[in-house]
Amino acid sequence: MAEDLLARLPPVRGRLETAVTLAPFTWFRVGGAADVLYQPADADDLAAFLAACPADVPVTVIGVGSNLIVRDGGVPGVVIRLTPRGFGAVTADGTRITAGAAVLDAVVARKAAEAGIAGLEFYRGVPGTIGGALRMNAGCYGTETCDVLVEAVALDRAGQRHVLSRADMGFSYRKSTVPDDWIFISATFEGTPDDPAAITARMDEITARREASQPIRERTGGSTFKNPDPVQSGGRKSWEVIDAAGLRGATIGGAQMSEKHCNFMINTGSATAADLEALGDHVIATVRQTQGVDLHWEIKRIGVSS
Repeated sequence: MAEDLLARLPPVRGRLETAVTLAPFTWFRVGGAADVLYQPADADDLAAFLAACPADVPVTVIGVGSNLIVRDGGVPGVVIRLTPRGFGAVTADGTRITAGAAVLDAVVARKAAEAGIAGLEFYRGVPGTIGGALRMNAGCYGTETCDVLVEAVALDRAGQRHVLSRADMGFSYRKSTVPDDWIFISATFEGTPDDPAAITARMDEITARREASQPIRERTGGSTFKNPDPVQSGGRKSWEVIDAAGLRGATIGGAQMSEKHCNFMINTGSATAADLEALGDHVIATVRQTQGVDLHWEIKRIGVSS
């Protein structure tokens, strides 16, 4: 089936491979294979592929898989993975910094600090890439992507290029309203001038806070659930309602809600994607039953169950 799909796809300058297991590309290290994995050479290669790809072929985009569960049955169609080789440029100009969608958020923070651009320090604490940050309005410690974005560039399913202003993005908490099948390729951010040493010191504080409170050295996907509606939860955050429900350290198979930070799910070593998803759904149901609070996944889940 994968070979039949490959025969229908247009030629590319990047890499097209069949039946590629996606687990190594995710931080959880779980999941099945993509029918076809496409790693574009650059934005022009990607645009040409999208323009010629049959409309009935499913297309899914992943970055570094930091906030992602790939289900055990794999992902039908084409999985597009943007890599630093084609989407990893970072440039600074005055108080602005432009980065490709495959650049790690932490790298953007570091490059901004080196250029004396303040305001992007929060990206030091955000796992993942700029493409994912745009899609979900990523943020931490009181600052979000919407606070610093100038514009983003995306390709639609037909390969057409779009430049989107901050207003065009339709940002809200951990969400943008850009069509799901558009693929971000770069973004420009703006900060304020400051001393590089002072910026770096603030980034070091963020790193220390994360290491002290989060299981960042485990196989994890960052925050599992978005913070709930503050009215419904009485102002409590996700970890607080999970803790109150007695779910700190809860396990299903090889999946566990972290003892260190119970809104972080971890693969203890033997988890399947089904274990992780079942544990997340168990947490949602238990918190609703015991706390009267609705939790919603922050981690993206793709593919089919085995």
